[in-house]
Amino acid sequence: MNLSKLAYRPVGLGASLAAGAVASAVFKLVWRRVADEEEAPSALESEYSMGQVVLAAAIQGLIFAAVKAFIDRSGARLFQRLTGSWPGN
Repeated sequence: MNLSKLAYRPVGLGASLAAGAVASAVFKLVWRRVADEEEAPSALESEYSMGQVVLAAAIQGLIFAAVKAFIDRSGARLFQRLTGSWPGN
């Protein structure tokens, strides 16, 4: 493992934690608008249909993946600007 990858690890960890927090907040906002409910249904809540549970999970997965990719990529680009080395190669 080269030095830039090692140096990026704490940055990547921090970015991942931030991505999770941001994605969670975005999902809650989106779900409130889509479903007009405070909380998304859990897979084990019997009062929701299979379609509602799967839709909530799909929206959540899409948001989490997109936010994580955006934050990871932005962190890598900033790291490259600061160090001159891309952390993923």
